[in-house]
Amino acid sequence: MKVKLIAFIALITLSFSATAQIDRSIQPTPGPAPKVKLGKVKKFTLKNGLQVIMVENHKLPRVSANLTIDNPPYSEGNKTGLSNMMGSLLGRGTNHITKDEFNEKVDFLGANVFFHSTGASARSLKKYFPEILGLMADGVKNSQFTQEEFDKEVKVTLDGIKSGEKSVTNIARRVEDALIYGKNHPYGEFTTKETVGNITLQDVKNNFNRYYKPNNAYLVIVGDINPKKTKKLVKSLFKDWKKGTIPASNIAKPTNVTTTEIDFINMPNAVQSEILVANNINLKLGDKDYYAALLANAILGGGGTARLFMNLREDKGYTYGSYSSVRQSRHAATFRATASVRNIVTDSSVVEIQKEINKIRYQKVTADELKNAKAKYVGDFVMEVQKPATAARYALNIARFNLPSDFYENYLANINAVTIDDVQNAAIKYFKGDKARVIITGKGIDVLKNLEQTVDYKINYFDTFGNPTTKPKMSMPIPAGVTAKSVVDAYFKAIGGKDKVLKVKTLLMKSTTKVQGMDLSLEIKSAAPNKQAVIVSMMGNTMSKQVFDGEKGYSEGQGRHIDLKGKELEEAKKKSTLFSDTSYATGTLKRIEPINGKNAYVIVSGDTEVFYDMASGLKVKTITTTKAGGKEVKSPSSFEDYKEVNGIKFPHTIKRKMGPMNLVFKIQEIKINEGVSDKDFQ
Repeated sequence: MKVKLIAFIALITLSFSATAQIDRSIQPTPGPAPKVKLGKVKKFTLKNGLQVIMVENHKLPRVSANLTIDNPPYSEGNKTGLSNMMGSLLGRGTNHITKDEFNEKVDFLGANVFFHSTGASARSLKKYFPEILGLMADGVKNSQFTQEEFDKEVKVTLDGIKSGEKSVTNIARRVEDALIYGKNHPYGEFTTKETVGNITLQDVKNNFNRYYKPNNAYLVIVGDINPKKTKKLVKSLFKDWKKGTIPASNIAKPTNVTTTEIDFINMPNAVQSEILVANNINLKLGDKDYYAALLANAILGGGGTARLFMNLREDKGYTYGSYSSVRQSRHAATFRATASVRNIVTDSSVVEIQKEINKIRYQKVTADELKNAKAKYVGDFVMEVQKPATAARYALNIARFNLPSDFYENYLANINAVTIDDVQNAAIKYFKGDKARVIITGKGIDVLKNLEQTVDYKINYFDTFGNPTTKPKMSMPIPAGVTAKSVVDAYFKAIGGKDKVLKVKTLLMKSTTKVQGMDLSLEIKSAAPNKQAVIVSMMGNTMSKQVFDGEKGYSEGQGRHIDLKGKELEEAKKKSTLFSDTSYATGTLKRIEPINGKNAYVIVSGDTEVFYDMASGLKVKTITTTKAGGKEVKSPSSFEDYKEVNGIKFPHTIKRKMGPMNLVFKIQEIKINEGVSDKDFQ
């Protein structure tokens, strides 16, 4: 007992002593940058010029090999896609093994071997590595290019191009690169149906023989290896790989616009806008202000705590994320700030992105922002250098970029040496807010009107292939004689006829959806002219209930009862609950707009836009605008899979977007003039 008491007193004393010695109101000064010790790297070069980097690590009985062919970029012109096709055909059979035998052997050994236009990779267990590296070497040196495999690859490539034409993101990336680098620059070229049609099998062979050479290549081997044995293995496998003269590449550096402009690509099927603010820069790994540029970017848009993210997502709620990047390169470096935003806030998002870019250029960052950015880089770097693959990658970078041998040993010291002034100077130099392209890929009808009113920049228009074009039409002309009433009449005719609709006195509709993996049930009971009860249940329990008896109403949920009052009560009295389209006939026919590739009439009725397919007459979509917290919130619903019930067509799939959730309601049951009584509205 005495021993325990003494220990307890000692603990208390120590606690008070520690408290007395530390003033927690004073922030501790940061210590020196951690000393970084990279894994040991062993290097040698074959007579054919292949540079080999080895990192020995015995934690797991696995080995990986990565071949990088470091050729300068070159233009493919009217045969763009040639090098990618060559890379895809590598390894599909050699002089020594068929394609099927090759694949079967790799699968049998539980390994991976991949080839691409600028190299290859292989991974396996240690005991199989000599055989797997041999298969990779055979593919690198002796790949056969057959007409049969070439024809297959052409078809796959064309199918990929065709499917990609419907993707807003795919089109955005394609045109963005074409505008930033120029369509004649290797980084701005893109593969099309026409360029694929210009490529022959002989072109593929010529490309392989011209550019796939060892004298500009690096082979990195990491894992459970014996360096002496591995060196002997590499020599035996790659010494007969013949070197050659790599053609010179004289590619002009991309240039920036003289003043900031908006480049708009119209995509009628876009449900959100892809925004990119970009400019070309001259920045290479190891440049004097490289570290300041990294930290400036980290503060601006480097992650979930950076300024762009905090502004556009956390504060404004425009997007799920907004980021920026500094892409260093020996040939064509860029700065980019991106966001995918709702159509309605495209103009506001451009304003906010530009505001943040200009703010970091013209106002110094805070000491805390710089400290936190440095801490993150230090933490990430220290974690990364624990991996053996990192030592190999860093050794490769030192060789490729002709860096000092101690470049990464001094990396953290250089990061910590960056000052607030350095950050601002780097931001001014590399974030060209005044000479940037603001590239927007989106739906012109939804975006351009607000964009023109909000932003002062000149707007240029481009098609989906990066060619200059004219401003898209904001709507199609409405045919003479077509009105909101005639559109609604056509809808009633399409669903079965107005005479049948008028005979409907009550309606019961049950549907289900899933929310976070759980089943949610929705039951709606309606009676003419405006009675309605809506019950939401989950796992058999009623979550919420809303009732209106034609004169008064209420909602219940989470133990609360709220009576319907004021404007909401008046709106409920006016509303037709059975077929709301009746009231849309008095709305305004605003425009014709494409929806999923089909044209639709758009009627505006109060706070709701209603879309009716021009061909079928059926209602396909509604967008209701409400205000929440001083912000406008648009709630779209789409209607699909129309089926007859008692001679009237009803949509049996209803998709609703509620905040971040996309709910798909499947109709389970519809009853007309049965299953509903006055009790349901009490």
